Amino acid sequence: MTKMNKIEISKKRSMLYADIRSFFQKKDYLEVFTPILTEALVPEHTIQTFATSFENEFSGNKNLYLIPSPEVYIKKLLSEGFPSLFEITKCFRNSEQLGVIHNPEFTMLEYYTLNYDENDSLNLTKEMLKFLNIDYPVLKMSVRDAVLKYSELDLDKLQDCNELRKAAEKLNLLVSVNDEWDDVFNMIFCTYVETALPANTLVFLTDYPRQVRCLAKRNGNYLRRWELYVNSIELANCFYEENEINLIKDYYSAEKSKIKPEKRIDENLINEMSLLPKCSGVAMGLDRLLMIKYGLKDIKEVLLFPYN
Repeated sequence: MTKMNKIEISKKRSMLYADIRSFFQKKDYLEVFTPILTEALVPEHTIQTFATSFENEFSGNKNLYLIPSPEVYIKKLLSEGFPSLFEITKCFRNSEQLGVIHNPEFTMLEYYTLNYDENDSLNLTKEMLKFLNIDYPVLKMSVRDAVLKYSELDLDKLQDCNELRKAAEKLNLLVSVNDEWDDVFNMIFCTYVETALPANTLVFLTDYPRQVRCLAKRNGNYLRRWELYVNSIELANCFYEENEINLIKDYYSAEKSKIKPEKRIDENLINEMSLLPKCSGVAMGLDRLLMIKYGLKDIKEVLLFPYN
């Protein structure tokens, strides 16, 4: 598609948001509007945040962060008894590469559905995209099968970090003895899998390795999580949300050890997440969705004021 001017892309974005709201409202989801500033975070050592502060001569100063996702607040609401929810909000991530699909400030759609697992959310996402006139063929495959197909490595046989490093070296990847299992996996995945996925297809990659830690329920060596790729662009990420308190504590402990000590972690969220009902959450990048819907190649084409 030819490049659109700023007025045209603004109209397209407005129409997209209206259609998303229509889709979820017809299904009785409640739209919420949660804060962009937060005092504390879910620990994720792979995500760097923007820090700021609230300053008040009477109540004192507080360190604050721009949210990388509305996850904290949506989960707080669900633990309080809210129904299925969705939100369209600005999010912020620091220290990430700049390029054709990255901007430090971006727009996220998150939707959490009660009594859904990750497979239910996958079907809901397909339905929503069809409603939005993004009606590509669908390919669903496990991460293990994708890695096996595109790199000829079997993750089931490479659960030991040293063995995975050796396998990566045979693929001519530069790995270090200090690289952990998830670091090496990401090198293999980004080099051999992401770039090889079929075009003009909704590719749902399911069952992520347990070593790539997140707050999704576990099934053996894998996690009940999927990511959606379109034209080798990661568009969405879904978890069957973990609510077992001991597993949440284990996750917090492992992640906190890798995060700068001055960054405050929301310890209260451990208890709140253990009160979560059965639910599944999806995060989708709307700037990327606009790119895909209108055949655009650079995120700058959908932003009125891109960072760079």
